Amino acid sequence: MNITWKIGGEAGFGIMSTGLMFSKIAVRHGYNIFDYVEYPSLIRGGHNVYEVRVSDSPVYAQEKKADFLFALNRETVDLHKNELKDGSIVVIDREKFDVNSADFPDGKVILYDLPLGKLTLSVGADKVMENNVALGATMAIFKMDLAVLITIISEIFAKKGEEVINKNSKAAQAGFDYVTSHPPKNFLLTLPKKKASTQMIIAGNEAVGLGAITAGCKFFVAYPMTPSSSLMHFMAAHGQKNGVVVKHAEDEISVINMAIGASYAGVRSMLGTAGGGFSLMVEGLGLAGITETPLVLMVGQRPGPATGMPTWTSQGDLHFVINASQDEFPRIVLAPGDAEEAFFLTVEAFNLADYYQIPVIILTDKYVGESHFSLKVFNLDNLFLNRGKIVSWEDEDKVEGYLRYKITDDGIPVRAFPGMKKAIFTANSYEHDEYGWSSEEAKDRVGQVERRNKKLETYKKTIPDPKIYGESDADLTLVAWGSTKGPVLQALKDLREENYPKKVNFLHLTHVWPLPVPHLESILSKAKKKLIIEGNSTSQMASLIRQETGITFDHKLLRFDGRPFYPEDIIIKVKEILS
Repeated sequence: MNITWKIGGEAGFGIMSTGLMFSKIAVRHGYNIFDYVEYPSLIRGGHNVYEVRVSDSPVYAQEKKADFLFALNRETVDLHKNELKDGSIVVIDREKFDVNSADFPDGKVILYDLPLGKLTLSVGADKVMENNVALGATMAIFKMDLAVLITIISEIFAKKGEEVINKNSKAAQAGFDYVTSHPPKNFLLTLPKKKASTQMIIAGNEAVGLGAITAGCKFFVAYPMTPSSSLMHFMAAHGQKNGVVVKHAEDEISVINMAIGASYAGVRSMLGTAGGGFSLMVEGLGLAGITETPLVLMVGQRPGPATGMPTWTSQGDLHFVINASQDEFPRIVLAPGDAEEAFFLTVEAFNLADYYQIPVIILTDKYVGESHFSLKVFNLDNLFLNRGKIVSWEDEDKVEGYLRYKITDDGIPVRAFPGMKKAIFTANSYEHDEYGWSSEEAKDRVGQVERRNKKLETYKKTIPDPKIYGESDADLTLVAWGSTKGPVLQALKDLREENYPKKVNFLHLTHVWPLPVPHLESILSKAKKKLIIEGNSTSQMASLIRQETGITFDHKLLRFDGRPFYPEDIIIKVKEILS
């Protein structure tokens, strides 16, 4: 069973809250969800659309065609009329605008008139509560349990008091009762309540925030920039009760310098930004590199250059974050493919930053950061925190001849914190000797560069192998990184369900710098045919793999219009290659 529900209208109609509430309703009815939202970069107005894919089996991505469209204005019909399956239902309020069957020349749809405004007024509810009338009506159309919605309303508005809860509940009841007494004809899809398993609904950015708190982050700083802003909102909402100082800085230069200062002082610190903000942080990144101050950065990708398309998605910053700053210094880049990976890779990022004393970048994008996933509660049994080589406060008065930047076999020196009695050192933006004193001597320069570079050589021995989905002996191997994971997994699932005769497997990369070269060489050198799928125009991962392994790709599927990949497009490309 698979149903896609969609609602669209002008910003200010409550599209986002309505969509998220429907995701919660579906999960509490025992289903899995994936939801995806599109909106323009406007403070007010513009078209918003929220879609929720509901399934009784795991679901990984959105689909092109919807079964249900709640159109809150005429523009929604015009923009999405070609994205409907035959037999889908379109709900409108004819008192606000009118449509007819002639508006849907490419398919047969069921038009349903819901007097949204009238029903809201009839129960004394405010206009802003029309979204609950819409949800109540939706639940009656799908024959769902209204009590679930009433419970969600009670939870959401608990702090606003019984009067607000009652008004919203009456609005939901009005929509439900109207559809119950005026059922749509010939619409047969239902979502009956099943025994629900324990699942949470979480977006990628929320998972990053949860991972940071779990990892012991004590200082978070950001300047709002789509698509990373919701991470700051999450940390602001949950930081104080978890002992995290959350700072909204005046600009991105202050953001990275504050984060470096907090980490230098000894606490785990993190910042959130997007590609444009990261551009302003590049000199600060170099400061973290040369002072060897641990730093975790979440960079949310969006189309550029410059302002680009702020509220859309992209995978165009891979080469940028790997090479940012003048000259060379080590950094690690991780790219989660879903909310679960976002959580665990964030914990890993803090451990890696501390252990290797380098910046670690969590490279996300709008698609994975703002989409919601239904997931089981994360299993924390195997999590651990590793602060790396540090001078303990118990031993700080026993240290003799402390060398902050000592030449070591693995490249990693022992780290001390300000205020320690004997583990004293100098740190600034200059090249230095082992003590930290500024130096322009060739011997010091070569020694420090070679030592810093050794860190990645040490790390490469521990990089986990990328995950392979599907059989090893495949006719075609798909390769993707980061958020493209979901659409590829959904495409593989859909191919299996249609009994596609050819074998297709999938190699997904989360540790994107340094690359897990030995494993890539082992898998890709044996692949019969290879297709790389990326959200950029130049296939940045393909060129990175060629740079590191010499392996090239037979086929590429690229998208750079700001929209995510759809499983249907991947299936078409797979069949084209294997035909």
